[in-house]
Amino acid sequence: MSLPGLTIFTRTCKPWRLAGKRHAHTSRSLATSLVRGPTNPPLLLDTLPQFFADIVREHSSNIALISAHEGPRPYGGPLSVSGSNNRYLRWSYEQMDQHVAALARGMLEIGVKKGDRVGVIMGSCSAYATLQWAAARIGAILVTINPAYRINEIIDSMKLVGVSTLFINPRLRSSNYVRLLAEALPVFASSPGSVDPALPCLRNLVVADNIPMSGVFQAELSNIPPAIDFRDIFMWREDNPYSTKLQAISDSLDADDVINLQFTSGTTGLPKAVSLSHRNLLNNAYSIGRCMRLTSQDKICNVPPLFHCFGLVLGNLASWVHASTIVYASESYSARAILDTLEAEKCTGVHGVPTHFLGLLDEIDREARQEGGKTWNLSSVRTGIASGTTIPMDLMHQLIDKLKLNELTIAYGMTETSPVSFQTVPEDPMIKRTETVGRVQPHASAMIVDANNNIVPVGEPGELCISGYLIHKGYWNNPEQTASSLKRVPNPEGEGETEWMHTGDLAILDEEGYLRIVGRIKDTIIRGGENLFPVRIENTLSTHPGIREAAVIAVPDDVFGEVVGAWVVRDPSHADSHDLTSRDVRSIVAEGMNPQNAPAWVWFVGEGEVKASGYHELPKTGSGKIQKNILREWSRELAKRGLDAFRFLGARQRLLPPIWPQE
Repeated sequence: MSLPGLTIFTRTCKPWRLAGKRHAHTSRSLATSLVRGPTNPPLLLDTLPQFFADIVREHSSNIALISAHEGPRPYGGPLSVSGSNNRYLRWSYEQMDQHVAALARGMLEIGVKKGDRVGVIMGSCSAYATLQWAAARIGAILVTINPAYRINEIIDSMKLVGVSTLFINPRLRSSNYVRLLAEALPVFASSPGSVDPALPCLRNLVVADNIPMSGVFQAELSNIPPAIDFRDIFMWREDNPYSTKLQAISDSLDADDVINLQFTSGTTGLPKAVSLSHRNLLNNAYSIGRCMRLTSQDKICNVPPLFHCFGLVLGNLASWVHASTIVYASESYSARAILDTLEAEKCTGVHGVPTHFLGLLDEIDREARQEGGKTWNLSSVRTGIASGTTIPMDLMHQLIDKLKLNELTIAYGMTETSPVSFQTVPEDPMIKRTETVGRVQPHASAMIVDANNNIVPVGEPGELCISGYLIHKGYWNNPEQTASSLKRVPNPEGEGETEWMHTGDLAILDEEGYLRIVGRIKDTIIRGGENLFPVRIENTLSTHPGIREAAVIAVPDDVFGEVVGAWVVRDPSHADSHDLTSRDVRSIVAEGMNPQNAPAWVWFVGEGEVKASGYHELPKTGSGKIQKNILREWSRELAKRGLDAFRFLGARQRLLPPIWPQE
């Protein structure tokens, strides 16, 4: 069966020079929910260090990294390497490459070997950026750990994958990692070379200073005698044996080597370590940047945290493989710092999930309400990526009007697919950029299947499955979970078998190949035998100006089996939000969709009985995704106690949409 693709390019020049080319979509319609991306340009066969070396040679003087919250020379080194004429860190590609090489040699000196797992717990900083490339250069596997994990989760994660060297900041926000590790690993912390039974794989702890107060960092290090100052790792001289060893390792790398372990977000269960290779990450980053039209003239403010695939791949790698500049406005999210940096650096793009963008809009609105408030010149901004969910039309218009994101693209993916499998492009109609997540990426295939793994007709919902180079290499030390998500099935287009990643997402493919995500299979609400999709209800609620965020989940019910429960966050910048009632929330859905979708239960986050129960904000992962597994637990508890705005109505009335005649 012949399927329509996207753009077909011939690779006649360096890949980053293709970034400005436009997609030319075919007009042929799909009949079934099976689609393939284009096969040109061909897959990149390089390892990440090989590809980066080409970029450095061609763009040595272009700026690779700007970190607005760091000094110009945080790690010392020769002036020719670090520079000293800037107010804050600004590295060219040549300077960044020199830092990466010096760190790679230093990692070899402390005993890090090819294949070793190297953990990192840091904010957005140059140390993280340097480590990302240095680990790849020596063939080590970078393990990105969520800084929000509790200490027992950090220990368990490192034990699961066998982390032998850990790089950390001493403090991030309210967490003091040096102190926490000293308490959790007393034997390791006692003296250099000690093996702690709680984490016997750990051999090295490297700490990068991020404390502005003089003398505090050294005091923190004294809590763990084996700890190494990150600055002491760098080996600036090239005339040493480790340079030869580094080159030999680089020559031995293979594009299919695993170089990154990323833990899944854990929105629906316990995190698992996803194995990703050079081929996975390089090709995915390249495709992402092409959709954004990135060139060496772009500066991307990378807002999402780096432990997540959004910050690490969609942000860092997608920019660097197109010779663009990455900008860190702050160590962790700060709306004011981001806006100031967008203006000061004349950034052309900014990434984020809706929560990040809403924070920027709130800061702009807050200043606008104040006499003499700050205004920002954001005329240089044009692009960026929104991910995590679709962007409602109203929010998209605000992002274009206030943040100048005329070419904002929407990306869909999961850690297990490297991560992006679908993405919009600037030329897509506005309706496609708000109601869909775009078309399938090059060298990827997608199909939507029913419960019996039959491909469904176009326009019908089913489980989204992905195939191609972007599929991960399996969950680390977890063959059972790997087998349950990666399944080999007969090739729907010919002979043999194809391996497919079952995403667990419910999706609909239209005739033009655009994908709509309608929810997680586990999140589907079966009300009286009818399937209701939370994402559609959430999008309907988000059209109301008084609602900033909404999350919809299933609530058990004796009559219907399950009914709709809605968690609502008011938008304080709109006057009508204060008068919004639970009945209004139900009416918005009943009138915008159909009565069956109207919430039977409505909870306003941080208000009344909800606040009294300790639920002050929507539970989210470190990457900004709402944790619906937690919301379902809260909802069951509150519903069992009869606590919502309709608790004074009879049970039967509460289940009926407000527009029905019975009410």
